[in-house]
Amino acid sequence: QVTKRVKSMQMFHTPVTYAMQGDRVGVCVTQFDPKLLERGLICTPDSLHTIHAAIISLKKIQYFRGSLQTKAKFHITVGHETVMGRVMFFSPAPANFNEEIQENVFDFEKDYLYQEQYLSKDSVSSEENKENDQAGEVQLPKQQWALLEFEKPVTCPKLCLVIGSKLDTDIHANTCRLAFHGVLLQGMEDKNYTETFLPKLKVYKQKHKEGQVERVMDDYSVIGRSLFKKETNIQIFVGLKVKLSTGEDGIIDGGFGQSGKFKIRIPDGLKPDTKMLLTAASKKKSKGGKGDMTKEDESSKNDSAQPVTISLIFKRYVFDTQKKMIQS
Repeated sequence: QVTKRVKSMQMFHTPVTYAMQGDRVGVCVTQFDPKLLERGLICTPDSLHTIHAAIISLKKIQYFRGSLQTKAKFHITVGHETVMGRVMFFSPAPANFNEEIQENVFDFEKDYLYQEQYLSKDSVSSEENKENDQAGEVQLPKQQWALLEFEKPVTCPKLCLVIGSKLDTDIHANTCRLAFHGVLLQGMEDKNYTETFLPKLKVYKQKHKEGQVERVMDDYSVIGRSLFKKETNIQIFVGLKVKLSTGEDGIIDGGFGQSGKFKIRIPDGLKPDTKMLLTAASKKKSKGGKGDMTKEDESSKNDSAQPVTISLIFKRYVFDTQKKMIQS
């Protein structure tokens, strides 16, 4: 915040009247204590900003052999600095994988899907590859992003190049150490960005829980089990929608007893086939262990042994301080 007059400038002992980006120049400043000068960057006002974290769009470098895992640390080269940074990868929601993305812009209004790693053809498991070979090509998003959190603040221009590397790899190994490259779309200048900025970033995790129907209460309600642990507060799940494997839609009504069981209301009522299946299953359960079974009895038991499962699907935003569960 000090303003001083420049008396003269030289470039390789030759006087000059101006200097520009890329020049190496000596500057004589009047009435200035050189001890006050720190190493830094000379720039026009507001062209650089110092940031603690950033959102970048990125591409994996094809010659890098490893996978890019969320929470991994990379050497991040940005501006004139290389610092350590932790990454979190995310992509568009699966329905928007093929959507055209506006270049060099990040939309905070959209929902994004949290990824355990950067999605690429080599990151898909062999089983998924087999399935996709039959169904066609592997479905990958057109664009992916990462949240970078730096171990120390960096100063850089907007929309600058970002390079992620594994510089601790053996330099004598025949392997590429550059992992990804990208463009810095949004920098976070506030030191408390986790509280002030990240809640605006709508990255969610898809949650899927499965349980089983224990028994029928009446035509419009059943008792479920194995969806929650005994110590879970079921009250926070009340009102969430579930689906039975037999097709009925239900709503969690509340806990039932002390062992993690719960009551489900079926607004449109149970199908006759479902009710028959569950009634038969509960009768067999109560008769279990009595007498010897004939082969016929055994085969009929195996036919109806398939339990009716309960699916609970919801999403939770990674940076939501209230940890709310959202259903469409």
